Amino acid sequence: MSLTKMMQGPTPVLAPLVLDPMMARMAEEAGFEALYLGGGATGYQRIYLEANLTLTELCQTALEIRTSSRLPLIFDAAAGFGDPMHMHRTMGMTEAAGFAAIEVEDQILPKRAHHHIGIEHMVPLEDMVDKIRELVRARRNPETHIIARTIAVRSTNIDDAIRRCEAYKKAGADSLLLIPYTQEAVRYIGERLKPPLVNILKPGGLASLDMTASDLHACGFRLLIDPATPLLAAYEAMKKVYAELATNGFAIRSRPQDDWTRLQKEQHRTVDLPMLIEIEKRTTEQP
Repeated sequence: MSLTKMMQGPTPVLAPLVLDPMMARMAEEAGFEALYLGGGATGYQRIYLEANLTLTELCQTALEIRTSSRLPLIFDAAAGFGDPMHMHRTMGMTEAAGFAAIEVEDQILPKRAHHHIGIEHMVPLEDMVDKIRELVRARRNPETHIIARTIAVRSTNIDDAIRRCEAYKKAGADSLLLIPYTQEAVRYIGERLKPPLVNILKPGGLASLDMTASDLHACGFRLLIDPATPLLAAYEAMKKVYAELATNGFAIRSRPQDDWTRLQKEQHRTVDLPMLIEIEKRTTEQP
């Protein structure tokens, strides 16, 4: 089923961050139905920023993820990697890599690090409209979902964000992403824009808004994205392990050895090691 059809369901589609095949497989095992390749988290993982990433490396990551997972993968394409002319290669690469959706925002290029401290730089509305029109023109697969994102809620004001979203929808965007930070803002946007709407959540997911997925669905939000929580949790866990290894003579004393054995067996199930072993038994490992 396409992401567009999934977003027509009775509850929002929930898409957590994934950065590699292991994370994708674990999210799928947990029961999620869609995945999000986030630019911000990918930049952090590489000890740079989203501003330093390239279109080709993100599409390569998508190929690796999709090799191990059939779930629809959403592409955080930042500002689209160029001007309206560049959108044709951006969309072509997006579809060739197998993304189910592409998200493009109205931020300037090249992106700046100041975005991470709340200082935004938006392009004129007309420039973003031109980008969306060219994305639509370049699309070969009608099921490739185009998400138009505005940063205006934080950069200017919520009414400017709504004005921009109306223009982006008219230009051909399939859904609109704007980030309300309060319950009041969620409801205000839901009263003024038609679904399908998309929201990106703060770390902790819906707990940051103290709302349920059903609450947001009632306000027109059909896709909810968590772009940060899994990486932050992994960061914390790995930092603790490295610190303990470094300070305790390269030994983990805080948990029994049996725990590591159990975890390794779980990891083997996630990568489907039993299936690979079975193939070899039937073929190359026969007497």
